[in-house]
Amino acid sequence: MRIQTVLTLIACLVLSSCQTLSKEECAVADWRVIGEQDGAAGYNPQDRFARHVKACTKAGVAADQTLWYQGYQQGLPRYCTPLNGLTVGSQGQSYANVCPIDLDPGFREGYDLGRIYHQKKGEISSMESRISSIEQEIRADEELVRTGKIDPREAYSRIDANRWKIRDLERDIGRSQSDLRRIEDDMDNFRYSNAPRT
Repeated sequence: MRIQTVLTLIACLVLSSCQTLSKEECAVADWRVIGEQDGAAGYNPQDRFARHVKACTKAGVAADQTLWYQGYQQGLPRYCTPLNGLTVGSQGQSYANVCPIDLDPGFREGYDLGRIYHQKKGEISSMESRISSIEQEIRADEELVRTGKIDPREAYSRIDANRWKIRDLERDIGRSQSDLRRIEDDMDNFRYSNAPRT
């Protein structure tokens, strides 16, 4: 019975975290403003509005799609800038293909560059994690030797092999960090060339 209660509470928490608006917010909603905020955040319009409808139907409030969509179109240009594309991509966020035809190329250029940066950072992080795991294996083997639980020759053979793996990974990390610096330079140049001119 207690497990059922816990599972019910977890389900409630998950469902409430998916709610876009509370009952109170639905009651006083300015749909144009909500749409503008959603556009500026780059949400997929169909999915986002459907979630508003679901949230407010429970509260007995009808969502105004016309006003919401007008606001959404007003907010979208704030999202669809080259510099925001760079930010969205570098943070590893997805792009819902929402930018209008005239703004999409600039946004995508920034987004693609940001994604390259995010992926390279992920590669480096993954290799660093691998090194940490191998270092743990080395320490475990050293402990087995220290406590006499393994043939030292077998352990030291494994330790040597693992140290070579670490050297290879460190070399790869060095290369990836050089790549990352070049990408960061490209990002700086992109920011400079797309900075608002006064």
